[in-house]
Amino acid sequence: MILLISIVGSGRVGSSIGFLCVSNGLDDVLFVNKTKEKAIGEALDIANAIPANSKISIRGTDDYSELVGSDIVVITASVDIYLKDRTENIGLQVKMVKDIAEKIKEYCPSAIVLMVSNPLDVLTYFFQKQSGFSRFKVIGIASSLDTSRFRYYISETLSVPQSSISNALVLGEHGDSMVPIFSGVSVGGNPLFSLIDSRDTITENVRNYWKTLRNFKSRSQFGIAKNTFDVIDAIVKKKEIVIPASIVLEGEYGEYNIAMGVPVKIDQNGVSEIQKIKLDDTEASSLKKII
Repeated sequence: MILLISIVGSGRVGSSIGFLCVSNGLDDVLFVNKTKEKAIGEALDIANAIPANSKISIRGTDDYSELVGSDIVVITASVDIYLKDRTENIGLQVKMVKDIAEKIKEYCPSAIVLMVSNPLDVLTYFFQKQSGFSRFKVIGIASSLDTSRFRYYISETLSVPQSSISNALVLGEHGDSMVPIFSGVSVGGNPLFSLIDSRDTITENVRNYWKTLRNFKSRSQFGIAKNTFDVIDAIVKKKEIVIPASIVLEGEYGEYNIAMGVPVKIDQNGVSEIQKIKLDDTEASSLKKII
C-alpha cells in the first residue's frame, strides 16, 4: 500500500527531503507551500527523479485540505531566515506552527508529525499542545543532526574516519546550549576521553556548526534532510531506528512539560520508547542548565 508523505514548506530543506523520498521510491509525496507556484515547481522538478519502476507520485499545492490521508507530515516551513540565533523569529514561528497544527488536526489527525522548523524544541512543544496529538507522534528532528556534527568534529580533531566513532550523541535543545555526550563515546574501541584533553573546543564547534557553515553558504539543507529521511524511511518500512530526537517530556530525565532532545526508539507508530542513558556529572549539570 502506498502511503502519503506530506511536507509543509517546499524551500531548500523541504525539497531536499522530498527529493530523497521520491528518488528512493518511498511513497507518494505532497508539498504544501504558502506560494503555490513554488510547491508545484519543486514537485515538477523532483518528479523526474521517480524511479522508472515506481508507482509513486509527487505534487504541490497551497491547499491544506489536500493533507487528507497523510500518514506522515513533515513541517519545514519558516516565516523568514534567521541570521544570528534560531529563536530570532520565535513569535511568528510559534503562531505559524499553531495555525499549521489546527489544519493537520482537521485534515489528518492520525498522522505522525516530524518537526524540522526552528526553534525546533519550542515548536515541537507548541505543536503538540495545540494539536492535542500524543506526544509520541510529534517528533522534533534535530538532535540527530547535531549528533552527526559531533561525530564530524571528533573525526576532524583526531583525523580518524567517522566509521571508527561509536556512541556519539547530542542531547538537550537544538541551540546554543545543546549537550554533546562525551562519556559514552569510543574511537576505534578506545574511550574518547583517553584521546582528547578537553571537551570544550569540540562542544563549541558543534554548537556553532551552523554559523561556520553560513560563512560559506546561506544555510544547511542536506544533513537535516538525510536525518529526516532516515526517520521517514523507518516509519514507512516498519523498522526501528534509535536516535536522539525532541519530544515533550513527562518526567523523563527529571523534566516535565518541555520538549528537548533525548534518545528515543522510533517505529511505524512514532516514538515507542524514551531511553535512559547514563550521564557524567558535567553532562547532567549542562542538561539541567538549558531548562
